[in-house]
Amino acid sequence: MSPPYRYRGRFAPSPTGPLHFGSLVAAVGSYLDAKHHQGKWLVRIEDLDTPRTVKGAADDILRTLETYGLYWDDDVGRVTPAATPNVAMAGVTRPTVLYQSQRTAAYEEAFQKLQAIGAVYPCCCTRKEIADSALHDIDGPVYPGTCRNGVRPLPNPPPEGEGTTATRTMAWRVRTDKLPTVRPEPVEGQGGFDKLSPNGLIEFDDALQGRITQHLESEIGDFIVKRADGLFAYQLAVVVDDAAQGITHVVRGADLLYSTTRQIYLQKLMGLKTPAYMHLPVVVNAQGEKLSKQTLAQPVGKNNAASTLFDALVFLRQQPPAELRHGTVEQILAWAVTNWQPNNLLNCHQLTIE
Repeated sequence: MSPPYRYRGRFAPSPTGPLHFGSLVAAVGSYLDAKHHQGKWLVRIEDLDTPRTVKGAADDILRTLETYGLYWDDDVGRVTPAATPNVAMAGVTRPTVLYQSQRTAAYEEAFQKLQAIGAVYPCCCTRKEIADSALHDIDGPVYPGTCRNGVRPLPNPPPEGEGTTATRTMAWRVRTDKLPTVRPEPVEGQGGFDKLSPNGLIEFDDALQGRITQHLESEIGDFIVKRADGLFAYQLAVVVDDAAQGITHVVRGADLLYSTTRQIYLQKLMGLKTPAYMHLPVVVNAQGEKLSKQTLAQPVGKNNAASTLFDALVFLRQQPPAELRHGTVEQILAWAVTNWQPNNLLNCHQLTIE
């Protein structure tokens, strides 16, 4: 019997379009860290935000990963099989891929646990109302807790289009203030407010970005875990899925660095393990903008995979030998796995593509 995998990493793209160079860099970095540590590397399609999902993008992403030699491992037995169908292409069955759009029941279960400990509350505030009344911090407006002690009543008669208090659509936010102990004694395997630090700080050590400290209530505010349209928010879904897949190491772009404290907070509330985190530098263009669909980032080509893969290693400061540029994808990845040096990226939050 083979020994159990102690390292479990993942790449979790959103299918809002094809992979661009920034996404490829994140995929390569997470793959190399997993394989360098002889671990498993899983793929999760984060298609939870269905209005933004582009038809065919998920399969195109998977095809691109395969073209670049980034073959993921199977995950059978970790989550409900019906929620993680194998994907077939040209008669060949791919390893399991987890699709968030098929995980609603798992998110609902987690949400109900948060409700049970009094950690969430309904909120009817609009974006404009929040923008008008909130302070701004590193991640935008800080929610001021308007609905924390009860949804504000509408004036009578209500403004046109608002409906009644009973019929208004509500988002659900998780409280970030320090509450009294929910129960007299902690319960093994369950979370609760009695497990939070007295000063309300969330802290973690990122493998590349160093010590990160954030006071959620004053810097982020109570954040949404279930949207007004009924969809569960990214922060809750990613925590539930990382736990379900047994993820031990999260390697991703530094644009998600300050989402991590919210995820750790939810992990504490639900009594879940916290993975190790490594946030790679974000790829930005000459104007300092993150590569994205909004900044018209071009898809990575499938006809020059070896050369583009070599460029990704150079971007990640891995210093591959020049002659490797003319090698195959397999040769380049073999060298990169053996020689992976993430410390070359210490304290680097973003890098400009030339």
